[in-house]
Amino acid sequence: MVEHDWVSERFAEHQARLHAVAYRMLGSPGEAEDAVQEAWLRVSRADTGQVENPAGWLTTVVARVCLNMLEARRNRREDAAGALPPEPDEPHLPRTHVHPAGQAGPEDEALLADSVGVALMVVLDTLTPAERLAFVLHDVFAVSFAEIGTIIDRSPTAARQLASRARRRVQGAAGASDAARSAKRDIVEAFLSASRNGDFAALLELLDPDAVVGEIRGGNAVATFFTGGAKAARLALVDGVPSAVWLHRGRPRAVFAFTISEGRITRIAIDTDPDRLRDLDIVYLANHDSKERL
Repeated sequence: MVEHDWVSERFAEHQARLHAVAYRMLGSPGEAEDAVQEAWLRVSRADTGQVENPAGWLTTVVARVCLNMLEARRNRREDAAGALPPEPDEPHLPRTHVHPAGQAGPEDEALLADSVGVALMVVLDTLTPAERLAFVLHDVFAVSFAEIGTIIDRSPTAARQLASRARRRVQGAAGASDAARSAKRDIVEAFLSASRNGDFAALLELLDPDAVVGEIRGGNAVATFFTGGAKAARLALVDGVPSAVWLHRGRPRAVFAFTISEGRITRIAIDTDPDRLRDLDIVYLANHDSKERL
């Protein structure tokens, strides 16, 4: 009973911050309430004998819950809908000031506007769950990369890289760069469109007669290989360079890097190494003829 009282008191003490972390991680007050509720269920059952830093421990628990929720949302490829009520016969959250699910208080709105803003929340939705967690925890809540690495099962260096990539996207440098509006982007986009539409003639126009893709050599052979393909490929900036990314179940599985000379594609290099793909800075771009938002 004494241990449960201690957990309840610590949770109540830090609940406002935990809600703020969840709110910024998930972008939804209702989902933030769900995350905090789930965190309470976990900590209320945990062995706290080895806990030396309650604030850090509670933040870690909430962050892991949010990471799971973001992964689930990513897998569904749609926003989670609505908040779920707590299950019956479970320990309830300690009584503190909590906004009703789906509603944000004035102080929450002000904090969100100051630290992330409406535009930033849109950009955050383009990040991977790990990137979003690393950026939010470090840049908004000053959590160390060592702690972040523990949460996402990565090294502190990897956590720093994730936050750095996320920060570049948030700043909008990549999406608004000259590369995003370059002639190379137009050529890659045209190549993907011709490939999807099975337009062999258009592919030949875009390819150099001596174009190479792996063991495939010659414009005709490359055009034949890609005609009717690229269905799941997306136009993207990869480390700031217009490229194509092949996705499977919403995750990048291959990157197509284009070498262009005098307006024609001379080489396409395909990288499928998961370790290298994980370290790439990928920003998906909308097609010029699409209403899709970045």
